[in-house]
Amino acid sequence: MVEERFERVGSHSHIRGLGLEGLKAKPVADGLVGQIEAREAAGIVVDMVKKGKFAGRAILLAGPPGTGKTAIAVGIAKELGKDVPFVSISGSEIYSAEMKKTEFLMQAMRKAIGVRIHEMRKIYEGEVTALEIHKVPHPYNPYQQIPKSATIRLKTKDEEKQFKVDEVFAQYLMQQGVEIGDVIQIDADSGRIVKLGKTKKAIEKEKLDLATEEIVDVPEGSIVKEKEFTYVVSLHDLDVATTRRGSFFSLFFGGKEEITNETRQEVDEMVKNWVDEGKAEIIPGVLFIDEVHMLDIEAFAFLNRAMESELAPIIILASNRGMARIRGTDVKSPHGIPLDLIDRLLIITTKPYSKEEIRKILEIRITEEKVKMEKDALEYLTDIGEKSSLRYAVQLIAPASNIAKRNGRDEISREDVMEAEKLFADVNRSMKYLKEYEEMLLGG
Repeated sequence: MVEERFERVGSHSHIRGLGLEGLKAKPVADGLVGQIEAREAAGIVVDMVKKGKFAGRAILLAGPPGTGKTAIAVGIAKELGKDVPFVSISGSEIYSAEMKKTEFLMQAMRKAIGVRIHEMRKIYEGEVTALEIHKVPHPYNPYQQIPKSATIRLKTKDEEKQFKVDEVFAQYLMQQGVEIGDVIQIDADSGRIVKLGKTKKAIEKEKLDLATEEIVDVPEGSIVKEKEFTYVVSLHDLDVATTRRGSFFSLFFGGKEEITNETRQEVDEMVKNWVDEGKAEIIPGVLFIDEVHMLDIEAFAFLNRAMESELAPIIILASNRGMARIRGTDVKSPHGIPLDLIDRLLIITTKPYSKEEIRKILEIRITEEKVKMEKDALEYLTDIGEKSSLRYAVQLIAPASNIAKRNGRDEISREDVMEAEKLFADVNRSMKYLKEYEEMLLGG
């Protein structure tokens, strides 16, 4: 059987935490580089949150574009714990969503609050020894592949079984990032998957970092068993499920039912009862709002009230603006945020990276994207990151790898990076070209 591993590498998938030793930041750790003061400040925030001393506050990450604001927000969520939800939205999204601005923000906040539920269930448990995702062209976009089915093989110390699953389950395997070597549990009724960790053998084979991976033993006994099954859903998931009165599994795949305040109150009461009975725990997560200057006065008023709520996530705002007009008013304010809200924010600043830090970040991203690059190619890419932007340099890794393969090379050379740079312009070059075309149009 051909083993095919689906891998989705996100912009910040390499981040494991804040890279702290006590409250001091290491120069390079947990996928983060530099930004020592910002990371140490974030570490103090994590400590305050864990001690229950952060109620009614929020954080503002302020700094130029590409200085690691989102990375630090992800690091805070990772430091708070394994199942802590991290929800990232952009300030401009509230205008494009097909719902009221305050409803969009409310849903985002409830997505950022997790509920860890404990139940005795019939489960499938074992190490993934083979995984093949069968994909077909999307019916509306032939250039996009979607899962049609999957074949997965599970193994315990006593038995091994292979399962063929449908497209819904295949999609869920992809969403959870299940890989060969993972030890997983599958709820027999709902199809929900929980990753417990990786086997030591798989970690050694993949040369993964032992500090960032959970090492677990291969389970014993039968693959099918009755066992306590622990999984995490968000308050928003429960809102949707309660609105539909359907199965939990249906809530992962679409649906735009309007959620009423009565439904949310019902869910809150239900969760409180579960907590009182010892069946569940509430896990406040992180709501990260980028481009916060794009929010308007109504949205800011909602956030101000929401911070006081008993069930509120940790709210982290990010801005790369200085003085800006508060949307919906004629008033100018720092970062485009009302002064009464700024007074309640702990502000953490991020600074531009040095050349050495840019090189180290690129090395981490190259490893994360599982590609190889020659030393002089890395130096050239580092120069691009310093002269243009770190984001632009990071974005060139994938096309440069594609060009290298096309040229029959396993390792990206300086020529491959130069060709990628030539084909894909940075912001300054694209603006220059646009200006030339504008002059041509005017001249014609």
